Amino acid sequence: MKQEDQLPAMSEAALVEVLSNSLYPGAEKNSVVMVLAYCQAAHLDPMLKPVHIVPIWNTKAKKMQDTVMPGIGLYRIQAARTGQYAGISDPEYGPPITAKLGGVDVTYPEWCRVTVKRQMSNGLVAEFTASERWLENYATASKDTVAPNSMWKRRAFAQLAKCAEAQALRKAFPEVGSAPTADEMEGKTFDEAPRDVTPQPSAVKEPAPNPDYSDEKFESMLPTWQGGIDQGKTNPETLIAFLQSRYTLSDSQIDQIKRMEPIDGDAA
Repeated sequence: MKQEDQLPAMSEAALVEVLSNSLYPGAEKNSVVMVLAYCQAAHLDPMLKPVHIVPIWNTKAKKMQDTVMPGIGLYRIQAARTGQYAGISDPEYGPPITAKLGGVDVTYPEWCRVTVKRQMSNGLVAEFTASERWLENYATASKDTVAPNSMWKRRAFAQLAKCAEAQALRKAFPEVGSAPTADEMEGKTFDEAPRDVTPQPSAVKEPAPNPDYSDEKFESMLPTWQGGIDQGKTNPETLIAFLQSRYTLSDSQIDQIKRMEPIDGDAA
């Protein structure tokens, strides 16, 4: 682009005005200034809306406090820019639960699990899984109720999936940041104690325990697992974590997997 074709630099006051009227309508000007300062410090383009303004109850100040927090979109962008982002699984959900919270009937998934893949420097693709529970993440309608806000009531599954994805991205790409996202912190308070949530007992079903992994099936799968370890596609720790997410392993089965090592001559 020729110098005469370049747009003139925008003053901070003008940029704050643009952000206030477009990406953050209704927000206090001071909060938008915080957004701009955050983006400048992190070398982010504020027009991409990488962060959000989240009102959070400050128990010490006894008031709502606007806080600037990254959005899930920022974590996705940062992961992609590493050149090692290898994809993400579809979210897996636990059993749906119907309960009355703060007088509001809501159906939500007990938990959500998401796996993010990262191609390591040695060429192997590592998987990083995060599981989040709905009751530990949902945003309340106000600080004085346990009823969910309209978004978490209407999009109970999708909102929890964002929280699980954010946790998985932090595990896979710790260098891109550790701050919780706006979706995770909305409706929370600083120095928050656990919510006193007591759904009606008849409405909540305890999840069935994972079935035992039979010794017969275990023995039949050993050659397959050994082959994966020999080829560097998995390791004992990853294998145990995967199996325990679906089955209950005995101590002897776990010990046997831990002792598995690549067989010389078979590694790729």
